Amino acid sequence: MKNPTDSVSSLISQFLDGNDFRPNTKRAFGQDLRSFVDWFEVTNKERFQVNRMSTADVSGFKDHLHRSGKSISTVNRALVSIRRFSSWLVDEGLLASNPSKKVKELKRQELAPKGLDHAQVRRLLREVELRGDVRGSAIFHMLLFTGCRVGDLDLDLQDLNLGERMGSVTFRDGKGGKQRVVPVPLPARRALQVYFDSRPRVESQKVFIGERGPMTDRGIRSLCSKYAALCGFPIHPHLLRHTMAHRFLETSGNDLVALAQILGHESLNTTARYTRRTQAALAESAEKIGW
Repeated sequence: MKNPTDSVSSLISQFLDGNDFRPNTKRAFGQDLRSFVDWFEVTNKERFQVNRMSTADVSGFKDHLHRSGKSISTVNRALVSIRRFSSWLVDEGLLASNPSKKVKELKRQELAPKGLDHAQVRRLLREVELRGDVRGSAIFHMLLFTGCRVGDLDLDLQDLNLGERMGSVTFRDGKGGKQRVVPVPLPARRALQVYFDSRPRVESQKVFIGERGPMTDRGIRSLCSKYAALCGFPIHPHLLRHTMAHRFLETSGNDLVALAQILGHESLNTTARYTRRTQAALAESAEKIGW
């Protein structure tokens, strides 16, 4: 059992370290919980203590984030962070009950996740080619043709099985620790082969090698930021994953089962988001209304 006199920073660290969270989840939960503590102390004018946390505090923090212009997904993620932390405190005997249990998440109209359009994808791939960035080309082709997450790109050479007629990649540490095998289409296989022809000769078995060793999530995100500045529109790994999903459904006759398998979704409800209209599509349809 944890000591109720431990500092809140210590308790948050114990909570984060005691769960098998992915690095990005761990970082996001930590930011949410520390923001909640800061808001609590400023609003209530008292030092934060876990046994002084109430349902009204959690609800008030939710309203504060919403009024501050935070997106619905950001607000709801913060509620999940607080709910998970509070549940852990109950399990550790530091709280009698979870004060966040009755606080409902914000509702929103379900729209299709946004992706790049065809012209933007072409612009991105042209910019990469014109700069002779063969590693960047291989990374962007993997994101655009396999729909992988940024964490999936922590690949070993043995994870790739590439041939002239077909190829596949094994993503061994997907969400929830699940493994999946995904096809690698011809354009991505070609981009990978060009990269391998010039890949640094190092002992590391990692596929993507940077200047200081194997590329990290941060290195890939920096690559996206670099080309976002060059192209003039947002680019980040998950946006490219959404882009692949939209394109796959366009060309596969809305095969949700196949897309779910490729993306590693456990529920078809998650994959079905891509069949909804985007905000731009809704606006375009609304403009056509006439009387």
